[in-house]
Amino acid sequence: MSTSRSQPPDRSVEAPVAEVTGLVVRRGGRTVLAGLDARLGHGVTGLLGPSGSGKTTLMRALVGSQVVSSGSVSVLGHPAGSPAVRGRVGYATQAAGVYDDLTVAQNLAFFARVLRAGAAEVDRVLEVVDLHEQRGQVVARLSGGQRGRVGLALALLGRPELLVLDEPTVGLDPVLRARLWTRFHELAEAGAAVLVSSHVMDEAERCDRLLLVREGRLVADGTPAGLRERTGAGTIEEAFVALVHQEQP
Repeated sequence: MSTSRSQPPDRSVEAPVAEVTGLVVRRGGRTVLAGLDARLGHGVTGLLGPSGSGKTTLMRALVGSQVVSSGSVSVLGHPAGSPAVRGRVGYATQAAGVYDDLTVAQNLAFFARVLRAGAAEVDRVLEVVDLHEQRGQVVARLSGGQRGRVGLALALLGRPELLVLDEPTVGLDPVLRARLWTRFHELAEAGAAVLVSSHVMDEAERCDRLLLVREGRLVADGTPAGLRERTGAGTIEEAFVALVHQEQP
């Protein structure tokens, strides 16, 4: 079954949800992001690239948890990580920051209180990530995929305006992956901006827009259909390879 989506509306004139300008991040003498520029709008944006390309570093910069060497990052009209955007940005990392000795529901209830999100939020996010049947299980006894979904549920608490998800579908079966992508689009249609990173190119067709990153640089920015047309490629993976070759001297 095809996962391609209809062409999204032109949002190029909208104010960006997040904007990155000249972003440089160095770590241990290595340049991880090399003067990267990007604008993030509404809808579901896929951040794609091979492992080690700088995707996670860029996401950490967007949520304000990354020390940057130079450049600027603004989110919802404020500097990334500033008090003005706390609670308005949800972030799910590859390693979920949850308490192993608490149940799924206890973890969510604790963070809901911290965010002043209300008890009803626990039931809502459990339904979104399909963990309602595991709500009473201790996190330490969950599978890796289930644990990752607890982290995703935490990021959804409070209905954030920007949702930053670092490879949220890793280790999930195809049925659940498809269900989560449907949820991501439902969240976007409800008004959230969703940024989803992946190194799996076949997930690209599920996105409204793509940012392709390689070696700390933005290789391309556009819709899946637009990038395929630009390169004459049949798939996003082929388009990515073509774009990389075009950048090489």
